[in-house]
Amino acid sequence: MVSEVKKLAADWTYDVVSIGYPGPVLSGRPSAEPVNLGRGWVAFDFAQAFGRPVKVMNDAALQALGSYKGGKMLFLGLGTGLGSALIANGVVKPMELGHLPYKKGTYEDYVGRAGLERVGKKRWQRHVADVIERLMAALQPDETVIGGGNVKKLKALPRRCRAGENANAFRGGFRLWL
Repeated sequence: MVSEVKKLAADWTYDVVSIGYPGPVLSGRPSAEPVNLGRGWVAFDFAQAFGRPVKVMNDAALQALGSYKGGKMLFLGLGTGLGSALIANGVVKPMELGHLPYKKGTYEDYVGRAGLERVGKKRWQRHVADVIERLMAALQPDETVIGGGNVKKLKALPRRCRAGENANAFRGGFRLWL
């Protein structure tokens, strides 16, 4: 990953690097190998590899940070799984809500890509609406942002929600250094 990023950014001028990591991050480092990527992330020295200061944040939290407008915001990312983060008064709290029990599995089993493929778009949308409603009731956010690659597969957004953009992760990467 580092060698490919360095090739792509060879003619860029940059002082720092932000990485959105698809898994739990503790103390600025991946705490477990990612489910959907190759191994070697946990012990890797990103700052040494890039030759610049590096900050690593959960990818959903990074997109949430880029989507944040104030108050208490719940971010739910519909993609391979269910990414989640809560931001309250500017403090980002990455969460692993997708792994909580739901029906005969977890939230992620029903609203992630596998759930979409298993039950079809119409039933998947009902599961998404139910999960979002439950999480909003539990966490009482001022605002809920639904992001991730599959947000565009929703026929309509649940009430009191707005759509996020994957590109907001870039804004989050800049905000991470403020």
